[in-house]
Amino acid sequence: MLTSDFNFELPEELIAQEPPVERGDSRMLVLHRATAKIEHRMVGDIVEYLNPGDLMVLNNTKVFPARLKGRWADTCGALELLLLQPLPLPADEPAIAGEVCCWRCLSGSGRKMRPGLEALFADNLLQARIIQRHEEGICTVLFSSRLPLMEILDQHGLTPVPPYIHRSGDQRQTQLDRERYQTIYARETGAVAAPTAGLHFTDELFAALDRRGVSREYLTLHVGPGTFKPVKSAVVEEHRMDSERYVVSPECAAAVDACRARGGRLLCVGSTTVRTLESVAARHSGRIVAESSESAIFIYPPYQFQAVDMMLTNFHLPQSSLIMMIAALAGRELVLAAYAAALRERYRFFSYGDCMLIL
Repeated sequence: MLTSDFNFELPEELIAQEPPVERGDSRMLVLHRATAKIEHRMVGDIVEYLNPGDLMVLNNTKVFPARLKGRWADTCGALELLLLQPLPLPADEPAIAGEVCCWRCLSGSGRKMRPGLEALFADNLLQARIIQRHEEGICTVLFSSRLPLMEILDQHGLTPVPPYIHRSGDQRQTQLDRERYQTIYARETGAVAAPTAGLHFTDELFAALDRRGVSREYLTLHVGPGTFKPVKSAVVEEHRMDSERYVVSPECAAAVDACRARGGRLLCVGSTTVRTLESVAARHSGRIVAESSESAIFIYPPYQFQAVDMMLTNFHLPQSSLIMMIAALAGRELVLAAYAAALRERYRFFSYGDCMLIL
């Protein structure tokens, strides 16, 4: 299968640069797989398409201000780090006074990341030393400071919005992203990108779903920068996904079992929820069990889903692994037809954009 089979022309002006004025005001394209019918609704109308006894599963990962801008200690040249994942402290590192931690980071510097190089961040409150260099700009960094790292990030870090959202450093935009590039149910800190299908939900919409008899449960998948990684191979099957950490709680696994037992349908909110449940199902012969692991599953046609019945998702980049996932669920031709309809109707695309409900 060719990557170019999932291409389409997207006008740049349809890439949403800011969220809607009010959370929950987005449009929702409804795609009926059985009949190929397409409807144009609002996200609040999702209540009409769900039945009492259905289960909605959402990703409660929390985005943290993981971008740090600083300077090299020896040259004062600019440096940016994106903190990806905490790591154990190396056993052979000498003791350092204060708060010390180790992280896997993505470097935003033109300088070669040699072990031993030191940098300063947050008005010199935070010191960093490169202790290992990996491929594709990834490095292991040892941080030290007098304050906890998360406290420093809260004061000096930036929300890592996707590369297609252009930011000039304006303080109003920075605060807007911190508030709105986050779901209202985010609980577990660790993501560098939001599970964006969940950005549409409000307390009022959850209350309406409760009245409808639709239950909901949460899992955690910490979204990494690989979610924006393009499919560079000409052949789809040659692409490899980055792994991401997930946790499925006993409560979530029990809720899925109960939904199936009563004949309800399972709605996944977002591609990260789909990846998590399908990863678990693939490991356990179709069953959803409680576990903590990593997912590197790549879902593309003709993948056979084992856990998912319905999906709510935003509109994705051309030739991306995400559009390939929804093509596996609804069929490539039908998905491209839905995207063509969305383009004609001037839907807003990507993280801050509108959404699509696949039934």
